[in-house]
Amino acid sequence: MQPKKSRPQNKDAPANAMLSVRIQPRASKNEAVRLAEGGIKIRLTAPPVDGAANEALVKFLADQCAVAKSRIEIISGLTSRDKIVRISGISRAEAESLLLTRDE
Repeated sequence: MQPKKSRPQNKDAPANAMLSVRIQPRASKNEAVRLAEGGIKIRLTAPPVDGAANEALVKFLADQCAVAKSRIEIISGLTSRDKIVRISGISRAEAESLLLTRDE
């Protein structure tokens, strides 16, 4: 039996976006804004109970970045307001430009 061959890596494929975000649950609407320090704050209408805010975060990011929810992974901060999120198949610059359509 021969070992499986891995798929060749496409050197032109976009990098994975690693975003450091701060979540504000129970907001009046879902939106992303730039913080004064340069970070990203994501306001979500979902409450911070039973993973509802994490699910809402993944859905919000998928909708805003036009990627499948399966391409979004919360790397750290599952129970924290500060999270690190990876979005596969999109660069950090692309993700930020799609999320931050206006600065505050």
